[in-house]
Amino acid sequence: MDTRTGRLDSRDGWRDTAAHYALLPLRAFLGVTFLYAGLDKLTDSTFMKAAGAGSIGDTMHAARGTAALPALIDLALKSPVGFGYAIALGELAVGLATLLGLLGRLAALGGALISLSLWLTMSWATTPYYYGNDLAYLMAWLPLVLAGAPYLSLDAAWRARGRQRSLGYL
Repeated sequence: MDTRTGRLDSRDGWRDTAAHYALLPLRAFLGVTFLYAGLDKLTDSTFMKAAGAGSIGDTMHAARGTAALPALIDLALKSPVGFGYAIALGELAVGLATLLGLLGRLAALGGALISLSLWLTMSWATTPYYYGNDLAYLMAWLPLVLAGAPYLSLDAAWRARGRQRSLGYL
């Protein structure tokens, strides 16, 4: 704002717009990444097997000894293929909901929980810690857990429609 005239200059308008939409790149990145991760798991014939090179079963067995919570891996190993499908479908749901801005906070919480579980099991032993990506994904989900999907989203459209109804426009 120009302190002499009290008017907004173009930089303030740009800054306000940028701040308004600041979470959209993060939402797009996480949405696309989780959608891709789910599809990648579902289409990889090697991954969705209980045993064998590159299988989810062998991957979990390899990570069990270094996991922060090996009990989570033990639970998943009761049905490694079922767990693989659950993670893949969860990633698809989180990715799609995040991209659409549908139940934004819930989708972000789902993404954060998936990332947390992967960090505590699969990438816990990565040293230094910043080489592992699951912790970074967990931290990336947190702003979306707090803010939801307030713009360019189905959530925002539903809120606007509710406001119009309450004002008697619909």
